[in-house]
Amino acid sequence: MPISFAMQAKDDDVDARVRQRLRQLRLQRGMTLDDVATRSAIDVSTLSRLESGKRRLALDHLPRLASALSVSADELLRAPEVDDPRVRGGAHTRNQITFWPLTGDGPAGGLHAYKIRISARRRTPPAELPVHEGHDWMYVLSGRLRLLLGERDFTIEPGEAVEFSTWTPHWFGAVDGAVEAIALLGLHGERVHLHTDHK
Repeated sequence: MPISFAMQAKDDDVDARVRQRLRQLRLQRGMTLDDVATRSAIDVSTLSRLESGKRRLALDHLPRLASALSVSADELLRAPEVDDPRVRGGAHTRNQITFWPLTGDGPAGGLHAYKIRISARRRTPPAELPVHEGHDWMYVLSGRLRLLLGERDFTIEPGEAVEFSTWTPHWFGAVDGAVEAIALLGLHGERVHLHTDHK
């Protein structure tokens, strides 16, 4: 009994590996399921069910899929390559704040993380504090951050974090030198801070 369970688990591992590898190789080559189906002489609905895990891999599928994707059967059985996890993206400066992206596309909850550097020259708030939809969160790494929230004026020291609704009139800048911080911005906050001329 334990042997059959072990064999079943091994078959499941092979199935999952081929399924992931099939999809990865197909997308790398810019091929559709129809393309692979034509080249492998396997019905497109069968291929779709293989990729989604709704159908088990048959032994005769392996050489035909490998040939369709121009790889050896060994390559098809190999574990899929892990995508490069590093976040790429250049700095973006707006209104005396430089933003470095720390997250890629599609983070949880639609939030994007940035390392920000607020210039020492950003000290004068606008006559009317901006308001927009969303929520901001910041953690100060170095320097002292000045945060205006409605009628209140805060000085945030290194090692302190703040979070606030951006429906509250707000502005942030430097107290007496450049400030570095980590910021989490939702879609609306990102649009306002990075893509508009709001001060």
